[in-house]
Amino acid sequence: MIATARSFRIPTRRPAITDQVTRLDPPIGPYDHLEGVLGAAHSLVEYGDFECPYCRAAVPVIAEVRARMGDRMVFAFRHFPLAEIHPFALAAALAAEAAGVHGQFWPMHDRLFSGDEPHLRQADLRDYATEIGVTPEKVVWPATQFVEDRVEADFNSGVRSGVRGTPTLFVDGVRYRGDVTVRALLAALEG
Repeated sequence: MIATARSFRIPTRRPAITDQVTRLDPPIGPYDHLEGVLGAAHSLVEYGDFECPYCRAAVPVIAEVRARMGDRMVFAFRHFPLAEIHPFALAAALAAEAAGVHGQFWPMHDRLFSGDEPHLRQADLRDYATEIGVTPEKVVWPATQFVEDRVEADFNSGVRSGVRGTPTLFVDGVRYRGDVTVRALLAALEG
């Protein structure tokens, strides 16, 4: 369990990253936040951080890939808040999870990634909750304590899967190491 919304336990021993194929652990499943249908021909999983500028830049790319793949692909987002360098990432991940309890994970996800710069202070999270129809106090600490285990589970699965930064993508359960462009991702998914 996470001690507070401002700290995040990071395992002290990380698996060695090599050039060999890195597999997703655990595989995509019903416990993930999904867009599309589990069991689709292809899957794309993102380990992301709501404060990461590279994750923000990947949002329209992934949206275009999802649109082009349609029901042939399922997309999952897993939390990997880099709390040591992004001080608001953990609170944002918890807010998204808390919104998810109310069936609003994807609207909160989209709102957290909207705009050119992240605005992730507690007042911002409350405003976003209001915009998507969730009681504002439900998405900020201490009300988010009950979803800390979910964020930590995503983070730990990322560590087991060899994730070291964000965004890290997995195509059909295998770590993707190419460019984060529509063309490259489509080639990986359809190739």
